[in-house]
Amino acid sequence: MGVHFQRLGFQVISISRTGVGDVRWDARTLGPWAQELEGADLLVNLAGRTVDCRYTPANRQQILASRFDSTTVLGAAIAACQQPPRVWLNSSTATIYAHTVGSQPANTEAAGQIGTGFSVSVAKAWEAALEACPTPATRKVALRTSIVLGPDGGAFPVMARLARWGLCSPQGSGQQWISWLHIADFCRAIEFIAQTECLSGPVNVCAPYPLPNWEFNSLIANYLHPPLQLPQPRWLLEVGAFVLHTETELILKSRKVYPQRLLDEGFNFTYFTCESAMKDLLKEMHLIDG
Repeated sequence: MGVHFQRLGFQVISISRTGVGDVRWDARTLGPWAQELEGADLLVNLAGRTVDCRYTPANRQQILASRFDSTTVLGAAIAACQQPPRVWLNSSTATIYAHTVGSQPANTEAAGQIGTGFSVSVAKAWEAALEACPTPATRKVALRTSIVLGPDGGAFPVMARLARWGLCSPQGSGQQWISWLHIADFCRAIEFIAQTECLSGPVNVCAPYPLPNWEFNSLIANYLHPPLQLPQPRWLLEVGAFVLHTETELILKSRKVYPQRLLDEGFNFTYFTCESAMKDLLKEMHLIDG
């Protein structure tokens, strides 16, 4: 995302807990890093411990704290600014919505059904932390983001590798919905939201056409032509998740989300369909011919 804004002519400063970015922070306490917010046009907070793990009590605490604490301390840093950022875009997740069954309508910001369970409680606390920060001069947006598909890093390269090994059959029942977004449209959506003054509060950041898990896997199989397709029943996924120290929720929860507010304000997606997004990414990854 930083490269996208650099190409637009912005100076991009990344703040990281690992020291990889330009400035280091612990995502919990105020420090010299807070000076970077002074006079900034845009603050985008993507901090949060990965959810690709077993939901042990310790991991649950870290998942929640990393999101709540980073959001709260950013609010304190903004409050201390003489010239605070104009816009604050804070990560949230499309997982905040309830598991969607069959032909139930997609969840919009206005009419979406909020779910229950651990992941939903984290999302609700995350958004509540953002809402609680008093930032009268800074517009705040909670980015309810779906799975972002990119050619390097994230979920899609793993999906492509597993598909080449034959794991591109429906996972579980295959009826669960997948909401998705091409990385290029994610960057463009961030830019659009930052520039659209009427957008505040929750915004669904996803493509307008979710698809069932079986169809997603069928698409990737059609492109990669694995020599065989191995079945993936739920019991086998549970075993695999245990071995890989992760949770089946990441692939079995049904997420059917619609970007109503983005579309209402005139955002145009480059990749409307998952097929067009997948084809572009697989070409960039040199897994299919251009």
